[in-house]
Amino acid sequence: MLSIVLIGVSLSMDAFAISVSSGISIPGLRPFYAVRSSFFFGLFQFIMPVAGWFLGSTFAGYIDAFDHWIVFALLAFIGGKMAFESLRSKAGDDKAGEAGSGKPKSGSGDIRNMGTLLTLSAATSIDALAVGVSFSLLKQGIWLNAGIIGAVTLLICLAGFEFGRRLGRLFEKWAGLAGGLMLIGIGTKILIEHLIAG
Repeated sequence: MLSIVLIGVSLSMDAFAISVSSGISIPGLRPFYAVRSSFFFGLFQFIMPVAGWFLGSTFAGYIDAFDHWIVFALLAFIGGKMAFESLRSKAGDDKAGEAGSGKPKSGSGDIRNMGTLLTLSAATSIDALAVGVSFSLLKQGIWLNAGIIGAVTLLICLAGFEFGRRLGRLFEKWAGLAGGLMLIGIGTKILIEHLIAG
């Protein structure tokens, strides 16, 4: 259960960063938009693992012998990408600061627009599709796991909007890096467990 919660936290980091950014860049953001956005981020983080699980279940019988390597590769790739993008984004922010630009960089679009919100919800949940495939390869149930991931994302995004409103960009800078390293760690743990068991 703890591993699923940690996966949910990791997967929610992109949506969390957008929530923080929106809290910063949209003055006086109404609670309605924060709640609605958090709901859609959580909903997509629920739907994508389910889709990935059914996709993985279709091919599970053919890859039983090396499924743990696939799981590790998926989680390591997702986590590495998240960490790299976070560091690259932070480097860009530092350069902008050196150039004397005091304007906060959002890049997240306006989540009050429904089309933008749906696009961002889908974009930030793509990684969850691969995690759903991993669940199927590990022969784990999906409905409870996906529900936990969706609920964790919803709660973290609500916190993200509040953090953005109150605490500025501090949390946004490191969210992707923390989430990426967490996913790499979970993938490594799964690989080691399977290698020892084998």
